[in-house]
Parts: sequence; structure tokens; C-alpha cells
Amino acid sequence: MRQRTVRFLIALIVLTAILIWIDQANNPGLHLDLAGLQINHDFSVHEGLDLQGGLQLLLEADVPPDQVAAFDSRTMEAARVVVENRVNGLGVTEPVVQLQGQKRIIVELPGLKNPDQAIALLRETGLLEFIEAGRMQLSQGQLVRTSLDVQATAPLTGSEAITSTSPLTTPEAAATQALSGTETAPAATQALTGTETAPAAPAATGTQALTGTEVLTPTGALTSTGALTATEPVTQYAYNGYVFPTLMTGRDLKDAAVSTDNLGQVVISFELTDSGTKIFRDYTLSHVGDIVAIVLDKRVLSAPVIEEPITTGKGVISSRATGGFPLDEARSIAIEMKYGALPVPLKVVQNRVIGPTLGQDSIQRSFQAGAIGVAAVMLFMILMYRMPGVLANLALVVYGLLNFALYKTIPVTLTMPAITGFIISTAMAVDANILVFTRMDEELRAGRPLRPAMETAFLRAWTSIRDSHIGTLLTCIVLYWFGSNYGASIVKGFALTLALGTIINLFTAIVVTRTFMRFVFDWAGDKLRRIPWLMGVSDLPAKS
Repeated sequence: MRQRTVRFLIALIVLTAILIWIDQANNPGLHLDLAGLQINHDFSVHEGLDLQGGLQLLLEADVPPDQVAAFDSRTMEAARVVVENRVNGLGVTEPVVQLQGQKRIIVELPGLKNPDQAIALLRETGLLEFIEAGRMQLSQGQLVRTSLDVQATAPLTGSEAITSTSPLTTPEAAATQALSGTETAPAATQALTGTETAPAAPAATGTQALTGTEVLTPTGALTSTGALTATEPVTQYAYNGYVFPTLMTGRDLKDAAVSTDNLGQVVISFELTDSGTKIFRDYTLSHVGDIVAIVLDKRVLSAPVIEEPITTGKGVISSRATGGFPLDEARSIAIEMKYGALPVPLKVVQNRVIGPTLGQDSIQRSFQAGAIGVAAVMLFMILMYRMPGVLANLALVVYGLLNFALYKTIPVTLTMPAITGFIISTAMAVDANILVFTRMDEELRAGRPLRPAMETAFLRAWTSIRDSHIGTLLTCIVLYWFGSNYGASIVKGFALTLALGTIINLFTAIVVTRTFMRFVFDWAGDKLRRIPWLMGVSDLPAKS
């Protein structure tokens, strides 16, 4: 038993050393490369809007006044969820995204370093389309007309609306013929359908290619531009007057995320749904050499060439010509692809940078009050329970180090409600130790030896500790659900820190405190029997 106690104590010492390293202010983070397995993680404190300030946006539904009544509260709630998902994808922790009135959404982004990126991202309607471009060269950033756009509005003058199965030609060829079967078209404009034979397409810009390894390579950097909505005037398009058929939309996109390839370049990996995989497989099997352009809100993101059929539904958008995507740009594109279209266009009504709502003086006073409170609790434990109280205070130090390390590792955004949750969980940690010590005093006064009294106290107090912690965790789950479904992000922060503290308390109150007490009782049991005052009782049995 003593060897086991020593092993536990050594493990706790090692754990404490690791926690101290993580908690230090200038922690360099964890950056390892072990046999190809790369680990890159920074340990930093994430402060909320009330502690560090940030960006506040007021978004409004961009619809005519006479159409405001056409969408109900569910439409704006769906828009709020999409906005919150996009904000979370930016890496902003604990944002505030709430409805305001009938057609407005207020967004608060703590510590955001690139306001222009957030504004451009949030106002995009996010309609993602894969369009058939035939042998037409499209550059990144160009505006295009698609068959979905034409179906929603009047047909364009001088050109026909083309369905998703129509062959592609240039505007000039469209006025005279449509290619099908084995017809021959001019080399520069012919599009392949079925068994058509066409000459080699001109070289794509950059290194665009769509191959069996599903690598989509854009031609250049995507610039942040406004969304093209139904209310905006249409002035200039690529191949003006021509309509590109939509092969599939963002509904067929299952997932999109930022990752790195074997060369360490930033890429956007994506996965299609079953229906999207079938559409893409059937099309690429018969259109090798053609171009499939990816457009967002009628603006070209990428225009790769199909080099061989793609059948798995998984792919990667890369930018080999430019040495990989900038990380912020890749993250924005992935977010827009993944979270799809807003149910209603939004415009930015107000944009302002705000400072900490509490003020630096209030923050310092709050931390001072917390430190004084913790010191008072530790003094109370020493005066009331003496040696067990000292050991409980040591366990409380481990508890605080472990909490803060998890806040930096997960990470958890520290706001005043979140800090309040931590303080409440700290009080619960002391409460668990009090239950154990009170039970141990009863066992000692009943004449039980020192070590058995301690073991019995932990065993019999466990059920009360367990039940109280389960009740607290259930409350945290309800609060977190409420905050997630009703936009009360501040409640989520409180629930998260309280739940973490409750779980950690089960470890420190039962394992850490018990290990300390076992070691001290094995090492200094005789001295404690000679000085029973250290255990908080007037007399102890002669043997343990």
C-alpha cells in the first residue's frame, strides 16, 4: 500500500510540474514533429469581450420594406445560427450573436484582429455552385451568370437559359448551334458532351487541374468583396450575356475544412454527399478535359480542368501556383462552403470597435476580490481542520492549476460569468473535503485508528459527493443547452467553467487529497498520534 501511495505521489508531482509549465504566462506552446506526426498547439489565455474588447456588428436583413413581413422569426433565427457558425469558424471564442428586433442581428466578436475579414464573411449570402464551363477560361474573382440565376429572374437578352444538361458554347456559338452527339465545333469553343471529340483545351491559368486525386487548384488569391444579392445591380460578367449551367449546389457539399498537404501548404479539403458524389462522378466520367468552376455568390473561386474521372466524392482545393493559400483566406472560403447560404441577405448597418466593458480597474479589483476570497477559505480550512486542512489546501492548489491549464488548452474564453463559474466550483471543491474531514472526525472520536478512519471517511462521504456533483453537472448541461439554442453565449461560458470545475473536483478531492493524507499518515502517523490537536480532536487511539 505504501509503494502504491509513493507512486501516486510521484505521478501527482510530475502532473503539477506539467501544469505549472502550461500555466506560465510566456508559455511557448507545444510544437513537435515525431515520425511525421506534427503537434502544434499554443497555450494562451482567451479573454472575452468584457475583459479585452473587440468588434461589434449590427446586421440587418437586406430586403425591401414591403417584404419584411414575408419572413417570420424562424427565418431570422436560421440566419443567426448560420452567422454564429461562421463566427465560430473564424476561431473567435465565445462570441455573442443575438437577434435584435424583427430583422436585425447583433454580433460581438472579442479580440478579433481582422474586422474587414469578419464583415466580408458575415454579409456573404453564401450560395455555392459548381458550374459547367466547358473550355472557357475563367479567372478567380470574375462574376458569372448561372442557370440558377436565370431561372430566378427573366432570361437574358440575346442568349438562352441553359439547363444543367445543355452543352456549353461561347456566346457567339450559342446563337448559331448547340453541340450534341458527334457534331464538330470550333476548337476554341467546343464543349464535350457524351462522345464528342474536341481538340486540346488551352492551357489553364496557373496550374489548375482536377485529377483523380481530387486536387482543385485556384488561379490566384481571392479578394474580399461584397456579396451579389438579388437587389444589387448587375453591371459586368465574364462572357457577358452567357449563362453557365449549374452542375450542383452547396446542398451537395458535406464538409469543408482547412488542412495542410504533404508539402506543408494550406489547402481546403472537402467532401460531397452521396448525391453530390454521383453527380460529380457521372459528369467527370464523360467530361475529361473540361472545366468545372466553383463559384460563390456568382463569383469564381476556382476553375480547374478535369484531367481524369473523379469518383470518390472527396477532394482538395489547393493553390500550388501561389505556394498555398494564406491561412485567413482558406479559413474564410472553407467556412462559406461549409455553412452554406443565409436564408436572407444581410447588410452591415453598424460597425464599431469597443473597449472592455468592465474597465481595467474593475478587472483588477475582481481578481483581488477573488484572491482574498480564496485566501480566506484556505485560512478557514487550516483553522478548522489543521493538518487535513493544510493537505486540502495543497489539493486546492492542484485544482486551480489544472483548471487554468484546461482553460488554455481547450481553450475556454474567460469572461466574468466564466470566472464566476470557476469560483463557485472552487467552493464546491472545499465542500467535498469538508464532508470527508467531518466524517473522519466522527470515526476518530468513535475510537477507530487513524488510517482506517481516514479510509472509511472517504468511502462513506463518496456517495454524498457523487450525488451533489451529478446534480451540478445536470444543471450545467441545461444551462449550456439553453445558451446554445437561445443565443445566450454568456450562459454557455458560465456552464462550461462550472462543469469543468465540478469534474476536476472529483479528481482532486478524492484522489489528490487522499494521496496526500495517505502519505502523511504513513510517514508521520506516530507524531500525529502524539499531537492529536493536529487532527482536530482531543485524543487519538494509541495504535493505528
